[in-house]
Amino acid sequence: MFPEGGVTVEQLRQSGSSSGTIALGNLASSPAGLALDSKCKVPCRTLNLPVGLIDTDLFIDALRRMAGVNVPESITLERGQLVDAISDWHQYLHGKRVGIVGDPDQLLAMTRFLASLDMRPVYLVTGSPAGKKFEQSLREAAAEVPGEVRIKVPGDMYLFHQWIKNEPIDLLIGNTYVKYIARDEDIPFVRFGFPILDRMGHSYFPSVGYRGALRLLEKILDALLDRKDRDSSDIEFELVL
Repeated sequence: MFPEGGVTVEQLRQSGSSSGTIALGNLASSPAGLALDSKCKVPCRTLNLPVGLIDTDLFIDALRRMAGVNVPESITLERGQLVDAISDWHQYLHGKRVGIVGDPDQLLAMTRFLASLDMRPVYLVTGSPAGKKFEQSLREAAAEVPGEVRIKVPGDMYLFHQWIKNEPIDLLIGNTYVKYIARDEDIPFVRFGFPILDRMGHSYFPSVGYRGALRLLEKILDALLDRKDRDSSDIEFELVL
């Protein structure tokens, strides 16, 4: 039930004659891109995962420059729709405190996305020993987030949970294992990353690019507004957004 396509063995063998390589995710993809550059002299550029507006802009611009083409109008339209949604929904997202757990590249990309929305990613944990350089990248991504931002690389879910108990947050983002903390602390939860074991269909929908960012925005807003509806009084229970 998967789409046809993908890279053939022959195409993979020809990657050494490519005009360029874009490595998405510093920890996951950069070593392969740099190896191709070193062995075959294929220019490599390492970018963050294209999650959200800013990092998708960087990805599209890198493709445009490397291929020597113009950005299609269809992509420009997708970007415009995302910018419009961010503008309209900003009032519901601004200042919300968020805790994120995930693999390093996904954690960094989501942190940059939320910070660009004026949300407050305040608890950031990965179980991977990603090193001091990655931790510094996280701190730079959250540099303009007001208040204290707690980061643990590598960290564990027990510490993450203890932070939340000491100072609650508005939203949790992470893989399926985060659902236990979400239930224990009664916090809205958005599934993102790997693995997602308790929901169907997520593999058919994007989380990267402009369309992926729009979908993540919808999921985040739904989680926050569902909680608002649940907790509101009869007088505050609004029909219209």
